[in-house]
Amino acid sequence: MRAVKMHTDEVDLDAPLVSRLVAGQFPRWAGLPVTRLDSSGTENAMFRLGADKVVRLPRHPGAVESVAHEQHWLARLGPRLPVAAPVPLERGVPGEGFAWPWSVYRWLDGGNPVAGAVEEPEALAADLAAFVTALRGLDARGGPANHRGVPLADRDTPTRDALSRLAGRIDTAAVTALWEEALRAPGHAGPPVWAHGDLSPGNVLVRDGGRLAAVIDFGGVGVGDPAVDLIVAWNLLPASARGTFREAVGADDAEWARGRGWALSISLIQLPYYWRTNPPLAESSRHVIDEILAEAH
Repeated sequence: MRAVKMHTDEVDLDAPLVSRLVAGQFPRWAGLPVTRLDSSGTENAMFRLGADKVVRLPRHPGAVESVAHEQHWLARLGPRLPVAAPVPLERGVPGEGFAWPWSVYRWLDGGNPVAGAVEEPEALAADLAAFVTALRGLDARGGPANHRGVPLADRDTPTRDALSRLAGRIDTAAVTALWEEALRAPGHAGPPVWAHGDLSPGNVLVRDGGRLAAVIDFGGVGVGDPAVDLIVAWNLLPASARGTFREAVGADDAEWARGRGWALSISLIQLPYYWRTNPPLAESSRHVIDEILAEAH
């Protein structure tokens, strides 16, 4: 199981620690087997607890705030979505040398789809669009700001910094032109609405022939420009199914351009940072960049 540290301030996490935390705070589950899950997730580590539960612990200080955020908003949003979302069962507290809160969720069956090997692209595109549309339709009053629901211009500095670090590894001239094109797209003119914020293959579960079964990791859910949830059109769906997704979501030219810009920016920033420490995420980033470049030609 891959447990490579990806951040300089990342802490050590393992199954024995999780077993001690669970036994000490939730004794009814003491003795259940604990197995670390192999994951490309960068903020939290996941451990299966018995047959029907999963423990989620922040890897580094920057992920701690999302523990309470995710549990709070999942309880309100999850039951209103058309597919399964994580169901909070318990919130753990610091203990056994672990300094932060942590979560226990109900286990969700399914597997992560693989970009380039999606079983039923059109059906999955429709399923994902239904999820995005349903989330956007929920009452956003009082919702927290989505840190990715901001104007693309707010991403300009880190995106260009990433481009400078990728010189010689990707076609930076072509990608820079695409980024600048995205920056010229009109901004979100409507009211802020809900967006997941990280609709990537690792946060999507499929089963039954590739149909959408669940969406996980709501640590960044919030309200703002919903264009960020269009990133799944490039990080997962093949070009042949993007039109189906776009039509079902109802994205106009400006929103589609912003969504493409988000997909590009996220991938560019991730690629140099996780180049060696998270090969699956680096490969996903390269895939997105290649897809957007191919689409431009």
